Amino acid sequence: MTIKHFSVEYDQINGRAHFSPEDKLSGRVTVVTRKETKVQSLMVKTKGKARVKWYDRAGPITTLHQDKKIYFDFEMIILQDKHKGDGSEIIGPGRNVYPFTFTVPNTDMPSSYEGKWGRIIYSLKAQLTLSIWSIHKTKIEIPFLTKSEFPFASKSEMIIMGLQEQQSATKMSYYGSGKVTLNVTTEKMGLKQGETMNVSVQVLNSSTQAVTPKFYLCEKQIFVAQSKTIVHVNEILFGTGESVQAQSSGTIQNVLSIPSQLPPTFFNCSMIKLEHAIKVTLGDHLARDPDIKLPLIVLLGSSKPNLKMKTAPFKPMLSSEANKSR
Repeated sequence: MTIKHFSVEYDQINGRAHFSPEDKLSGRVTVVTRKETKVQSLMVKTKGKARVKWYDRAGPITTLHQDKKIYFDFEMIILQDKHKGDGSEIIGPGRNVYPFTFTVPNTDMPSSYEGKWGRIIYSLKAQLTLSIWSIHKTKIEIPFLTKSEFPFASKSEMIIMGLQEQQSATKMSYYGSGKVTLNVTTEKMGLKQGETMNVSVQVLNSSTQAVTPKFYLCEKQIFVAQSKTIVHVNEILFGTGESVQAQSSGTIQNVLSIPSQLPPTFFNCSMIKLEHAIKVTLGDHLARDPDIKLPLIVLLGSSKPNLKMKTAPFKPMLSSEANKSR
């Protein structure tokens, strides 16, 4: 093999680990060769896309649901031979570095995200073609952050107005031979990554058995492909209250702490949406309708992870492998 090393990398912008609309995405493609090498072409591409894919099984029939949306797709030809594939372009021996710059489009695009059945991904890819039998590829993901302050606002403009307002809900649940009334209150609807707030539940237990409330942070991932929808729900237990005895009442509080790495709520992607909620439940098979859910908007925190410059590893491919990966 004449190619010792082949990589693509990008530079941070003023110490930021992420990119946003209108940013300059600059970097370089590095090729290290053992000797003078003839090439057909060297190109670098940047792409932003959302993609969903899942299977439905009904008896012996399996149906594939998939869709994708391209936000941008730019390509730069760095080297190309002059005579349609005769390898007239020459790369010298040793280390060869080729800089590039793209401008990220100024459009509303969702942040990078990976869910159960879909991804929103922004990437850089370089391809070095020596011949029809020898193609080298390398690819790296780019962390992308939307400029939209409220990427959830498309669902309801009223949500923005209520982010700092206290919210509450009451539900009566029949439990065994009696009933239990729950009243859940939260300090506000919007909470940033890394922030905390109190969640309070008042319990009026008119049943003949003790009840124990449990507190959950719910994450709801919604995927849409070809007018079909699938939902994945993840529930994180963040507290178990003290038991409230039969024929008594009590007020129980728990502190909800939003993990700093929990993805923010967003609706600004047509195929993938992410919602959050707080759930308080009795969690008992004897109860009917034992749950209360209050909407929660997870906002982007003030601190961003400071990732180092990314470099994609060298990955040689034969032409047959390259075709499969396209």
